[in-house]
Amino acid sequence: MKLLRYGPKGQEKPGLLDSDGNVRDLSTVVADIAGDVLEPEGIARLQEIDLSSLPAVHGTPQADLRLGPCVGRVGKFICIGLNYADHAAESNLPVPSEPVIFNKWTSAIVGPDDDVEIPRGSTKTDWEVELGVVIGKGGKYIEEAEALSHVAGYCVINDVSEREYQIERGGTWDKGKGCDTFGPIGPWLVTPDEIADVGNLKMWLDVDGEKRQNGSTATMVFNVAHIISYVSRFMSLQPGDVISTGTPPGVGMGFKPPIYLKGGETMTLGIEGLGSQTQKVVKT
Repeated sequence: MKLLRYGPKGQEKPGLLDSDGNVRDLSTVVADIAGDVLEPEGIARLQEIDLSSLPAVHGTPQADLRLGPCVGRVGKFICIGLNYADHAAESNLPVPSEPVIFNKWTSAIVGPDDDVEIPRGSTKTDWEVELGVVIGKGGKYIEEAEALSHVAGYCVINDVSEREYQIERGGTWDKGKGCDTFGPIGPWLVTPDEIADVGNLKMWLDVDGEKRQNGSTATMVFNVAHIISYVSRFMSLQPGDVISTGTPPGVGMGFKPPIYLKGGETMTLGIEGLGSQTQKVVKT
């Protein structure tokens, strides 16, 4: 099942994608793709619905029908850094012995095809295609063997990053990670039953049609189950929390010389089975 949210910014309605690629309206069934709707019981109820009974929404998703972030009312936007050994190498940083945790602010969240804004004064805005994990069943001190049962679904995330703010301005990474529009999420939330092996998904990102990232979740240092278990030692997880699990090599910082976004570029990115995103980069 592919759950989504559609409509103008701030007015998104819940929906899902049918087998013909059309959006079906869920607003008579649930208020939003958020909160307890994402718990196992909520997902199970949605999977029992006869899609033909739901109203069809006019328009083609990601063309003349805008999709918003595939999850609403996100409580926490948790990120894992340096989770691909080859990305750590291009960053001139050691492979971590434990997952590196940082945060994006929820105000960074936008739809999968919304514009990405370069912050004022930025000179080093960068891209990162990442697998997103959305929590369904909450908990803390989650055992790794049980961790995947806490997942509501998976999605594409672009972990847009300002490297000067992240690395050169003191303090934590967070100031370079959470700028407005730095967290496109979607196009849809894909339930785990549609993903045969989340640990072996192709992922890619292009800038103006040139391939920049071409990787796979198979090269993660820490897999999804380990990440969920590890994060839950330090904070309780609630339905709708989002975990972004790291990026493969090919980020702008890793080129010699580095390549950064200046404004006017188009980023396209995707993950096998999870859909794709397209963002225009604009100056503020």
